[in-house]
Amino acid sequence: MRCTLLLWFAALLGIALPAEAHQVNLVTARVALTADRTVSVEIGLKGSDVDRLIGTRTYDARQDAVDPAAVEAARSAILIYMSTHLAVTGGARACSAGDAAILPDGDGIIYRNSFACADAPGDLIYRSTVLTEKDPAARQVVLIAQGRSEAQALLDAGNTTVTLSTAPPPLWSTMQRYLLTGIEHIFLGYDHVAFLIAVVLWARRLIPVVKIVTAFTIAHSITLSLAALDVLVIPSSLVEPAIAASIVFVAVENFFSRDVDKRWRMAFLFGLIHGFGFAGALREIGLPPNAAVPALAAFNIGVEIGQVAIVAVALPILRLADRLSAEDRSEPVRAAGLVYTVSTVIGLLGGYWLLARILEA
Repeated sequence: MRCTLLLWFAALLGIALPAEAHQVNLVTARVALTADRTVSVEIGLKGSDVDRLIGTRTYDARQDAVDPAAVEAARSAILIYMSTHLAVTGGARACSAGDAAILPDGDGIIYRNSFACADAPGDLIYRSTVLTEKDPAARQVVLIAQGRSEAQALLDAGNTTVTLSTAPPPLWSTMQRYLLTGIEHIFLGYDHVAFLIAVVLWARRLIPVVKIVTAFTIAHSITLSLAALDVLVIPSSLVEPAIAASIVFVAVENFFSRDVDKRWRMAFLFGLIHGFGFAGALREIGLPPNAAVPALAAFNIGVEIGQVAIVAVALPILRLADRLSAEDRSEPVRAAGLVYTVSTVIGLLGGYWLLARILEA
């Protein structure tokens, strides 16, 4: 246990010190994994260990340094050794290796390569017996970088692999997660909820509501897709105030017009703006590179489910209010006072959001 801790400490020092400080019998590796399942590998080891492994003469003990010319001459032999004792696999399939580089590095050498694993299914596994197959006492410290997170692993003769990532989740699992995210976003997006309620306040028949919801859905689906796929991106500093302005506009219009039959046109126009707002929320969590289109579709469907749920709750409440306020219960009408009161509250909220977002921009 004490020996292992010392090796860890020495390895950490080796990573932090200048490039010349390679340790005998210790390999330091940095393995970086990107979202597209590309794995970059950089390995450093002492020149004397290289000579011991391959039978070359790259290291000068008196200078405690490698000879760059000797490293270049031994390049082919080093690459053959590395390809034999190092691999990245996905499931049972080896990831495609790129063009490797061998570089002199003070008293040692650096090996660099990248492995394309997009077509390799299953968990990504880093396997290395570099040096440890020659000397059971040797160790390899692996620093694993993925996004902003880092982890470390210690390999030896009896432990030669480390899992870099789990396999991509099943497509249905991914779609389910993005579907729920879309539903959550529409319910937590109070500005979108306010817009939807304001736009249907005068509606008493189902057909105008269907036209409004359909137009809004088609419009924001277009801009959501364009923005999420980076085809057309508008800064949030413009989008967010525009969304707030749309809320104010609809709330004010409720005082001057009760014609909901033609409101689908306005819903389509403002839906284009709201779509960019949805895309901003989606961009924060990102789209999985292996399932971008299904995830985008699931998020969009989630938004629609939430949207329909809000309207489905709002309309019965408005109808109930009509009946309670009507003198002739057989012919209820929409009470203007109710619409004006709710529109005032929504308009004030929209005005507050508009001012706050302009000041933040």
